[in-house]
Amino acid sequence: MRHSNHRPRFTDPLDLMSRGLTKLYSIWVSLVYPFASKGRRLSFHFTSQVDRQRSVRISIGNSVSLKKDASLIVATEDSTGEPVIVIDDNCSIGYGTLISAKNRVHLERDVLVGQQVLILDHNHEYEDITRPIRSQGITEGGRVRIGAGSWIGRGSAIICGRGELTIGRHCVVSVNSVVTRSIPDYSVVFGSPAMIIRQYDPETRVWRMGQKGNRGTQHPEALFVPIGE
Repeated sequence: MRHSNHRPRFTDPLDLMSRGLTKLYSIWVSLVYPFASKGRRLSFHFTSQVDRQRSVRISIGNSVSLKKDASLIVATEDSTGEPVIVIDDNCSIGYGTLISAKNRVHLERDVLVGQQVLILDHNHEYEDITRPIRSQGITEGGRVRIGAGSWIGRGSAIICGRGELTIGRHCVVSVNSVVTRSIPDYSVVFGSPAMIIRQYDPETRVWRMGQKGNRGTQHPEALFVPIGE
């Protein structure tokens, strides 16, 4: 009797345990955490970090996932007022990513955030040289909005010290980029500070190379990496 050479591979038992813990933790968070609003089919890895008491200032849509070691930080002790972190439907937050909001960080639907990304709507105070920076608190900050369908690459930082920082719809922030200014719709940005290297023109329906940042760089697609778990 011949045996098939295409037997299904057994899943690592530790992987099954991790999935089970994540499922249980997701149910616990959905039932117990007092979010400002929450959708269905939420997935929180059991190592992800969300402060239960401050979750009242977080709003989460349907089918949102937080991967391993991802963190949502509410940078205010005020338990009243509108949500400062808003994550719309079908968003995925990669492992090790940190989102910290004092005023408002808003991810519109279908935003894909890679691994170890930093998104802040504030920064540390530092101008008083007579005091350690750690004792000076945080700035008043601004507001961050990331448009629907955008992809934030691994290791990127999006920091809004003041005002409004908007990343448009269907944008790509390439790996290890630092975004401190707004980006129009359909843009691919790269660098520190991030500059447009490619942009879609809705009128001509053609992608064109950006006027800045495209000379002497790699082809844009070479700057991205898979998101993974």
